[in-house]
Amino acid sequence: MNFKKYLIVLFCLTTLYSYGQAPDPQYKLVGSNFIQTKNYYLLTLFQSNVAAKQMLSNDPELVKLTRTRLENIKASLTTCKDVSCFTQTIKFTDDEIKAVSERLTNLYKPDNALGNLVKLDLIPSGTYILYKDLSPVQLLVKAWEQDAKAVNYTIEVYAEGRKPNYPLIDSIAFNVKSRSYLNLVYDASATIYDEDKKEKLFFTPSMNYALQCLEINEREDAANDEPMVLKVNKNAFNRIKTIKWGDYKYTMILIPGAGPDVDGVALSAEGMLRCRVAALRYFEGLAPFIMTSGGKVHPYKTKFCEADEMKKYMVEKLHVPENAIFVDPHARHTTTNMRNCVRIIFRYGMPFSKPCITSTDKYQSYFIENMAGRCQKELGYVPYILGKRLSDTEQEFYPVITSLQIDADEPLDP
Repeated sequence: MNFKKYLIVLFCLTTLYSYGQAPDPQYKLVGSNFIQTKNYYLLTLFQSNVAAKQMLSNDPELVKLTRTRLENIKASLTTCKDVSCFTQTIKFTDDEIKAVSERLTNLYKPDNALGNLVKLDLIPSGTYILYKDLSPVQLLVKAWEQDAKAVNYTIEVYAEGRKPNYPLIDSIAFNVKSRSYLNLVYDASATIYDEDKKEKLFFTPSMNYALQCLEINEREDAANDEPMVLKVNKNAFNRIKTIKWGDYKYTMILIPGAGPDVDGVALSAEGMLRCRVAALRYFEGLAPFIMTSGGKVHPYKTKFCEADEMKKYMVEKLHVPENAIFVDPHARHTTTNMRNCVRIIFRYGMPFSKPCITSTDKYQSYFIENMAGRCQKELGYVPYILGKRLSDTEQEFYPVITSLQIDADEPLDP
């Protein structure tokens, strides 16, 4: 079997769920809050699906959990004297997570609101594809457990001050030992109680608190440039339907970002050079599109987005057509440069079995060639399969569908 046929077979094997349904490129993620949708998709579905919301809001056991949570938050406003006291009343405990898992298992039926939610949303979305070998009800439970732990993680990092995976770029914005910060945490709990005191859905106060933590830390990076198909990617997206894919060897030329290390600098010298190399490949006709990839990463809390600045440079300096450039303004690491490129290819309906290339500097190009172990460690899978090396700066890769999986411990780019 040649490499191309092998990839096609592997693609088929990795996309099919055990229960006969695969992610759907036509499926549109629901929810108006991009940060919530990307981080906690099952909880977003529970809110937006009328039938599921009614079932969960009226279940006595789950409503009891909600009331207990709200009572504990209210009590914390008079009893808590430190940050962890406030946050412990809001995070999900292990016992609560287990209790909800058991309740969802008991409530689930293949033909009821939860069954339809799994069949019509959870599976076709691909957002929990790592659990594809589980039964529908097991998938539902695993998705819940992942979202609950993701909510807790956000609170731990952006309220309690736990070190994130990359502390130099993603840490909390406050001095958690200061008196003024304790006052801020008090205010955050008081606000959540005031906003959600009539809430019935069991997860809403905790999830809203996590989202509030991201907001007050100015860490709503997951919403950069959204909705992208109506903003930065609109013209390129509209051009997709005009492309004769047989005329091109590759779907995409991906440029991973290189953030500057100095405040006030919009685009690093390395970023410029990577753009120049990729522009040469584009004008050679290797692919109809380029993707610039990189969020607001370096230095800490920079206001400049690598992908946006690279696109601007390519259009203004290198004269690449604006409608030939897709932007991924969210990736914070080389691993997610690759993953997010795969996601956009799939979500935008571009050929998924066709190869792409990375175009970057020599050092990063060979780093990507040996990055599978890091991907497995940080993402739980490798979002690509490498093809041929074309040069010191270009490397083929094939998309892998597990890239749709939400990353529960990277709330800035899940």
